[in-house]
Amino acid sequence: MSGDAGLWCDRLVRGLEQHEFDLYALSRSRQQEDEGWVPLPPQVSRVRSAPLWTADDDGVAYGRRARRRFAECYGELVGAVCTGAAPGNEGACDGAAGDGAGDASAALADRFGSALYGLAELAREEGGLVGALRSDAAVRTLERACRAPGALRTAREARVPDLLTVTAHLERALRPLSLDWYGDDGLGAADLCHATAGGPAALPGLLARHFCGVPLLVTEYGVQLRSHYLALGPDAAAPAVRALLGAFHGRLAAEVYRRAEILTPGNAHARRWQERCGADRARIRTVHPGMDATRFAEVGEAPDRADPDTLVWVGRVDPAKDLISLLHAFAEVRKEEPKARLRIVGAPSGPESEAYLGHCRALAAQLFPDEAEGVHAVGDNPVSFEEIGGPEAPTLPEAYAAGAVVVLSSVVEGFPISLVEAMLCGRATVSTDVGAVVEVIGGTGLVVPPRNPRALAEAAVALLHDPERRERLGAAARARALELFTVEQNIAAFHSIYLQIVSHCPVRRVVLDEAGEPLPFATPAESHVPGRWTGPTARVLPRTVPGWATTAPVRATPLAAAEGA
Repeated sequence: MSGDAGLWCDRLVRGLEQHEFDLYALSRSRQQEDEGWVPLPPQVSRVRSAPLWTADDDGVAYGRRARRRFAECYGELVGAVCTGAAPGNEGACDGAAGDGAGDASAALADRFGSALYGLAELAREEGGLVGALRSDAAVRTLERACRAPGALRTAREARVPDLLTVTAHLERALRPLSLDWYGDDGLGAADLCHATAGGPAALPGLLARHFCGVPLLVTEYGVQLRSHYLALGPDAAAPAVRALLGAFHGRLAAEVYRRAEILTPGNAHARRWQERCGADRARIRTVHPGMDATRFAEVGEAPDRADPDTLVWVGRVDPAKDLISLLHAFAEVRKEEPKARLRIVGAPSGPESEAYLGHCRALAAQLFPDEAEGVHAVGDNPVSFEEIGGPEAPTLPEAYAAGAVVVLSSVVEGFPISLVEAMLCGRATVSTDVGAVVEVIGGTGLVVPPRNPRALAEAAVALLHDPERRERLGAAARARALELFTVEQNIAAFHSIYLQIVSHCPVRRVVLDEAGEPLPFATPAESHVPGRWTGPTARVLPRTVPGWATTAPVRATPLAAAEGA
């Protein structure tokens, strides 16, 4: 895990000192693994990792019965994918369909789930699925499902290259089924499995629930299904590939949401996605991400010393941030405020972002030629492009403190981290109405439609002209952020959820004595108290319990003797 999600997970584990953790990580790239390990707190017992970005052939040779079983399970899985609309994609789970459509959707969900667990059981018994999922038989099975009666029209149009692409993607997504994490010494020994993302990343928790009855908690701060739809745009893949992969991820998301004991979306935007994919509203608890407020305390509590004519944008340079609209909006601002300046503080995240940043620089040079006060003065552009750590913005809080107004111009957002940071700094903000922006800002900032430079400019000018209003909004924004978006509230919320799940959904385990006989009542409530005092005198499936829980029974003291004492 990396980025904001990795930071959130690290803070959660370190903050819950009263719990013991085993960490299971699925890496997405070699670069992610090469970044190395971070020092772990004492409550982390062990870490196990597996790469999703590569997988050698497992060398497992299936016999005739195993091949037949694989064909049946995989055929059912891709059959459910090719039939009907996927949850969250074409309104199959939005409650608008009639009873017949709802029953059909439930039947497809059951079909997909049964096939998924059938493949997992096959992988457990035979030693893996990698070779089978890459085989010609898998491609032929997918082709038959696409050509079967009732298949999606787009699926029926799939060509051989499309089938090969989809088969390769399914093999990658289903790699967690082949892991050896689900035994007595792995996830099966846990009291709770907390998946910090949906989609394929939640598969280990889903299988731990299936094989061992371990309750599953799923947290999504960015909805994986939504991210998949955005990544597979019209220019990224053929229509048949988009339809099939969208259906697969929709079915997988629905299965994860259906089996989780509790879902914790990070905002109402993610919650709506989960509900659309069939999640039970009664099992959803919104838990906002926790931000470290201490690093912004000095700026947030200090008097405002920013240049009253400066706008600031802070974030990761990316086309989704729509800096093009921001630059056009600033051109409108300059007509009202000729002294206004715009500071864009951020760095690109990849080659595409590098090219986008170059385009933004060229547009800024075109819209705002270098200005000079006289014929002998050096010209200066009112738009500057900076990075955190430079002389103009040494730290992130100082970047926010440099402007009288902080702007967010995105066309796509999940949970707007930069907006919360600006609120913690006590800044007045102008944001576009995307993702969870309205939920985060409440009434403490101005919100305008996305892709509307004129509206963005008018809101920015309104705040530049009214310093008292900026001060009121900034103070209210900081108070709201401290109440809702701190690390402390996030940790407290998950601690309460952990206790709720463990108390309502205890894992039923069989404890055996040395002779192999079951010991009823051998796991009392006290055995769940964190500590390293457990003894090895009992053999437990799948976890060891305290030694005192399996020793010779204690004789009750007679009442008369107790009274005499």
